[in-house]
Amino acid sequence: MINGLIHLLLLVVMPPLSLGVINKTKALFAGRVGPPVLQLYYDLARLMRKGMVISTATTWIFQAAPVVALAAVGLAGLLVPFGRFGSPIHFTGDLVLFAYLFGLARFFMTAAALDTGSAFEGMGASREVTFACFAEPAIFLAFLVLAKLSGSISLTPMLLTPATGAVVGLPVASLALVGAGLFVVLLAENCRIPVDDPNTHLELTMIHEVMVLDHSGPLFGLILYGAALKLFVLSAVLLHILLPFQTGWMILDYAMFAAGILGIAVGIGVVESVMARLQLRHVPTLLLAACLLCGFGFLLLLR
Repeated sequence: MINGLIHLLLLVVMPPLSLGVINKTKALFAGRVGPPVLQLYYDLARLMRKGMVISTATTWIFQAAPVVALAAVGLAGLLVPFGRFGSPIHFTGDLVLFAYLFGLARFFMTAAALDTGSAFEGMGASREVTFACFAEPAIFLAFLVLAKLSGSISLTPMLLTPATGAVVGLPVASLALVGAGLFVVLLAENCRIPVDDPNTHLELTMIHEVMVLDHSGPLFGLILYGAALKLFVLSAVLLHILLPFQTGWMILDYAMFAAGILGIAVGIGVVESVMARLQLRHVPTLLLAACLLCGFGFLLLLR
């Protein structure tokens, strides 16, 4: 019960902090002070107090999409273990549900973009689903490696196996390849540089941001929080691969988990500070490379 409550607390409270750390890291690299680490919390509170402007051309999908997307990503977060503790919800085959909860969120957000009748938002929706076709195979190939190591197709044993030492002679090279591939997927799924720049507006190279231009007030707040939650959940998956640990002390394990999540956020900030955004025609190549990395990680297990 205590572990479940801590899991839920981290899932609800911590996601905006990751984005704050990313922005602070980028500001430090640019020689600026930057916004406060807690800025997104203030922005969410401000947006929830605002009114909404809703076009008469839209249907119920436009208003339901942010809610459905947030609920889907939140449920996915309940399937992922934090630290050495099992997830609140786990069952055989839950990895498929995990992947397609993100697909459900993407479907509703792209449908909401198309619902506005804007060609500009439709362009962003088209790019979003196109790049997702390259990202999802990488996720399943990474899960295939973890399933091979753990002998299970449930996320909790799959992600906890590297830390428990249940595998003799842990294939570090295979996990390193999978970690690199998932890091690329994390950047793509969360619209980070070099795939997309979340700070740009009204540019023809936008992907995710162009899809939500018509949302405002609380709906836009739900979108921002959902994006932060998605980053947090995928970072939790990546952390189990890059830094498997198990101390045996509950408080220390959760503290190390939180520190690891913030460390990944710093890493994302560093990548965004030293790289430029790729041309759109090069993004599929990057995602194909992520698929190959995860695929080679699986081939190493077959030696």
